[in-house]
Amino acid sequence: MTTTPARPAHAVLSTAKLLLPIAFLALCAAPARAQTPLPPWHQGVSEERKQRADVLFEEAIELHRHMMLADARAKYDEALALWEQPQLRLYLGRLLKTIGRPLLAYESLRRSLQWGPGSLDPDEEQEARATLRALVEQDLAAVAIRCDEPGAAVLLDGVPWFVGPGTARRMVTPGEHVLVARKRGYFTVVQHVAVFAGKEASGQLALSADTVVTRQRWPAWIPWVTVGAGAVLVVVGGGLMQDAAAHHREADAGFRRECGPSCPAHYDDAGSVLENRLAIGALIAGGATAITGTALLFMNRPETYRAGDRGGVKLEVRPAASPDAAGLSARLVF
Repeated sequence: MTTTPARPAHAVLSTAKLLLPIAFLALCAAPARAQTPLPPWHQGVSEERKQRADVLFEEAIELHRHMMLADARAKYDEALALWEQPQLRLYLGRLLKTIGRPLLAYESLRRSLQWGPGSLDPDEEQEARATLRALVEQDLAAVAIRCDEPGAAVLLDGVPWFVGPGTARRMVTPGEHVLVARKRGYFTVVQHVAVFAGKEASGQLALSADTVVTRQRWPAWIPWVTVGAGAVLVVVGGGLMQDAAAHHREADAGFRRECGPSCPAHYDDAGSVLENRLAIGALIAGGATAITGTALLFMNRPETYRAGDRGGVKLEVRPAASPDAAGLSARLVF
């Protein structure tokens, strides 16, 4: 029959159609597997530099094993200058802790973990984290400061730290440290901070403007009102005195007309005498009030002085937080 030879050819074509997509996907997946990205510490470093760093690393390990620690440290530093990689940082951290440099050891161990989980072997990673925790709790202290003043330069132990606004935290050796914040036109803040091993001193820093202020003791109207009141009393007293004199003359003249030659030589009218006394009192009170107002005017002259410094740092001391544990805060304000 003529149809028999066509069946194998049709089966071959069908099979080819099924296999072609699979082959295409396999070809696409192969380059993807070949282009697996390198770990971050491998990127941008030539093979030559890696090889030189590895040689120095082996030399440093051998020196470290024979307790030639100064030479080993120099080799570790030389290798790290060529290639910054986590295992090198771990070994250098071990050495620095051994020679009693806890702050440098902390920084080196922290940098060995900066690429995240998997950058070290599990045992090495556990060792690095445990050593970091022990350093924070037993050998180091921390200072954490917040400054909201824009442009304020914050220094720790004379070394520039950060510029506000912002917050920064730094590990330090236990003992006394000097915190300084300064900005043009503001009072400089100088704060001595004493921290103990395993503790953190944290707080907020505030600056106040260094300005010249002009002010008076009292509102300007008080002396002037006092002088005015004294002047009014003097005028009233003078008017009362004139009225008293006029009333006295009128009463005396009337009395003489009624009494004739037998009247006494001088006559005192009770009303005019009272007016005269009131006038004298008003004149005395007015004069005293006017003098007081004049003295107040002199004392109330504008005074120029430098505004007080209201800046500073409010600190609280609490257990320092290790990389994977945080302590509870115990407030202690200075």
